[in-house]
Amino acid sequence: MPELFITFEGGEGSGKSTQIRRLAVRLEAAGRNVLVTREPGGTPEAEAIRSLLVSGDVARWTPKSEALLNYAAREQHLVQVIRPALAAGQTVLCDRFMDSTRAYQGYAGGCDLAFIDALEKAVVGATRPTLTIVFDLDPAIGLARAKSRGDAVAEDRYERKGLAFHQELREGFLDILRREPKRCRLVDASQDIEAVADDVWSIVAGAF
Repeated sequence: MPELFITFEGGEGSGKSTQIRRLAVRLEAAGRNVLVTREPGGTPEAEAIRSLLVSGDVARWTPKSEALLNYAAREQHLVQVIRPALAAGQTVLCDRFMDSTRAYQGYAGGCDLAFIDALEKAVVGATRPTLTIVFDLDPAIGLARAKSRGDAVAEDRYERKGLAFHQELREGFLDILRREPKRCRLVDASQDIEAVADDVWSIVAGAF
């Protein structure tokens, strides 16, 4: 079966984590060896960087600093986890990847997109996702969902950036989708969990 590297993208509270687990089960039932991972994170070093990014004061980092931290974590993740898994024939499902840096630090944060382009070229290189699923949701609904998660209190730094930031974030993801329609697919994340899962499966099933 062909190599698959699938990334899940979207704003806060869009249900990516729930759907990535559901997709993993369906792919395994279809005979694929699946690795589920996340960003920032996926290795001990990258998880340590994650804690710096998702907690603490909202203004603790500049957008450029955040982009650099994300790409430091991504380099470790690619070298230690993603590339070896793909080389071994595994299907890799990643909760956030390069598009989150572009959307969060670039479109919403104001970091120079050319700077992010250069980081992406240097670190990601040819290891680009086969398929990216963008979960689209009204930011006000997504933030309300995120606040209701009792296990995410310590990782709420981005949630605290305010509605205007998250509206820019949504537009950023939609612009990425418009620019790369062959790689990116849109899912309406306002639907119920089962309907979203069915949409995700329909998209992924067409990729192999």
